[in-house]
Amino acid sequence: MLMARYQVLTQRRPGQQLERSAYVLLSRLELEGPLSVRQLTEAFGLDTSTVNRQTGALLRAGLVERIPDVGGGLARKLRITSAAKTSLAADRELYQSRIGLTVADWSQDEIEELVRSLAHFNRSVEMREGLSWPPSPVEVTEQPVRDE
Repeated sequence: MLMARYQVLTQRRPGQQLERSAYVLLSRLELEGPLSVRQLTEAFGLDTSTVNRQTGALLRAGLVERIPDVGGGLARKLRITSAAKTSLAADRELYQSRIGLTVADWSQDEIEELVRSLAHFNRSVEMREGLSWPPSPVEVTEQPVRDE
């Protein structure tokens, strides 16, 4: 039931620029940087042909571009374009505003409880499936203070 209600919030609506699959792939590329089709296949647990089809549509739409692997690998990587970043930001704002309207009359405690519960749910799914996303934030190390 929870996911059915979520689907209502994320259905394509006027003003929305990206299909759901494009939104998900582009979000991943935005967060992690350039990835190969193989890396995307592994990250989402999808068949290579599915990811090839989806990334092909993104390439034709000018939302991603192929670049050489800076690590020296043979496979080319996909990088999000500025047009995709603009569309992604616009759609993200639409999603967030819909969620905001949905919880507008909730208390701060209820919202925080939902956030905690969804984070716990996502971690449980990731552990079960062996797929972790988004990656853990990089630990920020303090820079030594310099004497001037």
